[in-house]
Amino acid sequence: MTSLFQILMLLLDIAYFLILAHVIMSWLINFQVLNLRQPLVAQIWDGLNRILEPLYSRVRRFLPAISGIDLAPLVVLIGIIALRIVLRNNVAAFY
Repeated sequence: MTSLFQILMLLLDIAYFLILAHVIMSWLINFQVLNLRQPLVAQIWDGLNRILEPLYSRVRRFLPAISGIDLAPLVVLIGIIALRIVLRNNVAAFY
């Protein structure tokens, strides 16, 4: 059961870093540091959007519309952090 705990924590870590990369990349694109006309940047951006959009779309259903601000990544990050806390506090159940 320890391996199940470690796999869950690894998956949550990967999701956390993917969301963080997506947020930072969106800032860099909006501030025109990165250009979507570059093929590598466009591929990475498209890949991150395809991976994370199913998570974001589920959260956006419940969030109120705020003009120009997308709070879905923040809500998903808070959810991941909360899930990690719950898993760590209940790690004894995995032994």
